[in-house]
Amino acid sequence: MSDEKLSYEQAREQLVQVVQKLESGSVPLSESMALWERGEKLAALCQTWLDGAKATIDAARNRTDEAPQP
Repeated sequence: MSDEKLSYEQAREQLVQVVQKLESGSVPLSESMALWERGEKLAALCQTWLDGAKATIDAARNRTDEAPQP
């Protein structure tokens, strides 16, 4: 599955797995670098999802604030 098609939850879970591998210290440097790069991409994807969710919530709040009061 391409990164663009990952849900927030899938990307976050993969990021957790990457961090666990890096924190274990049991992978060679070359693999650590590849994992770090993968983690950066996953973190950016998660942030995109979160930014989108925040924008949706902000828009809904603005609509509610602008609605005519009875």
